[in-house]
Amino acid sequence: LSTVHWSPVLLIHGTVGKPALLSVRYTSTSSDKPVVKWQLKRDKPTTVVQSIGTEIIGNLRPDYKDRIKILENGSLLISHLQLSDEGTYEVEISITDDTFTGEKNINLTVDIPISKPHVVLASSTVLELSEYFTLNCSHENGTKPTYTWLKDGKPLSNDSRLLLSHDQKVLTITRVLMSDDDIYSCLVENPISRGRSVPIKLTVYRRSSLYIILSTGGIFLLVTLVTVCACWKPSKKVLLQLLIRNVTEVCCCFCTVEIVPRSGEHECRNPVALYILKDKDSPEAEEESFQQARTAAEQGPPSYSSSPPGRSPGPPVRSARRYHRSPAQSPASTRTHKSPPRSPGSPVRSRSATRMLRTAGVHIIREQEEANSVEIKA
Repeated sequence: LSTVHWSPVLLIHGTVGKPALLSVRYTSTSSDKPVVKWQLKRDKPTTVVQSIGTEIIGNLRPDYKDRIKILENGSLLISHLQLSDEGTYEVEISITDDTFTGEKNINLTVDIPISKPHVVLASSTVLELSEYFTLNCSHENGTKPTYTWLKDGKPLSNDSRLLLSHDQKVLTITRVLMSDDDIYSCLVENPISRGRSVPIKLTVYRRSSLYIILSTGGIFLLVTLVTVCACWKPSKKVLLQLLIRNVTEVCCCFCTVEIVPRSGEHECRNPVALYILKDKDSPEAEEESFQQARTAAEQGPPSYSSSPPGRSPGPPVRSARRYHRSPAQSPASTRTHKSPPRSPGSPVRSRSATRMLRTAGVHIIREQEEANSVEIKA
C-alpha cells in the first residue's frame, strides 16, 4: 500500500536567480523505485523531467539543462530561476507493484525584487483651490508591483477628490485644500519584496498670501522700470544734441567757396584775391557784395591801375560753388612783382565783416574781406 503526501504550500514564490523547491512526500510498502514525471502546464503541456527514483531518464531541454534535480522523495529542485520558469507544475508518481498513481499541481511565481521607490512631483508647493495636483510613484526594478499611497504614514482615506490611476501608481488631488498640506509617501510591494519611498512634504499656500506676494512684486517691478526710463532720458537728449552739432559742422564745411579773378589775356598789375564765404540766396545780396567790392577798389592808392577797357571795374561775380579754401595764386606774368617793406606811415586799411546766416537750419555763412595797400615796384 502506498500513500502520497503533498506539501501544504501549493503556491511557491521564487526570485530570479535563486533556487525554488517544489516538494512532495510519499510512503510505500513496495521496494520498487517510483517513476516521477514533472510537467509544466501551458497551452500544450511540456515535460520538464522524468526519472526513476533520482535517476533522470532521457535528455533535458536546453533551457533546463544543469538546473533540474529530482530528490529521493520525488520533489523538484530548480536552480537559477528565470522568469520563463513561472507557471503551474504537475507531478505524477507511479509505483508498479502497487499499481498506484498520484498527481497534483503546484503554482510557481518568479519575480524581480522591488527597488527603492520615490515620489515624483512637479513642485513641492501648490496653491489652494488649484484645479489638480499630481504625485507619481516611481521605481526602477520590480515585477508585479502594487502601490499604496500613505498620508502622514497612514493609507489615504476615501475621498472623492483623490483619484488613482488604474495601477494606482499616480495619485491626483483635485481642488486642493489646506487640509492637503501634509507628508506623502508610497509603498510598493510584489510577492517577494516591498519598498517605501522617502516622505515628501507638500505645502499648500493660501490665495491671499499669493496675492500679497504678487502685488509687492508688481509694484517693485514698476518702480524699477520707471527709474530705468528716467535715467536713460537725459542720455538720449545729449546724444541728439551731439548729432545735430556734428551735422551742422559738416554742412558748414561745404558752405565755404572761393572765387579767384580770371587771368585773361590782359595783364593785371594789381592781382587781388576776393573770397566770398557765403552763398547768395537773393539778387539783393549779390548787388550788395558787388557794391562793396567796387567801393574798396575805388579807394585804393593811385598806383593801382584800373581794369582794362572793356571790363567792368569790379571783379566778375561767379555763381557760388563749393570749393575747399586755398590761398589765391597770382596770375602768370613775365614781370617780377616786388613788394617793398611797408613803412610805418603806410596807410593800411582792413575791414572784416562776419555775418552769420542760418537758412533752413543747415547753412552757416561767413563773409570776410581783407584789403591791404601794396606798392608795386615797376
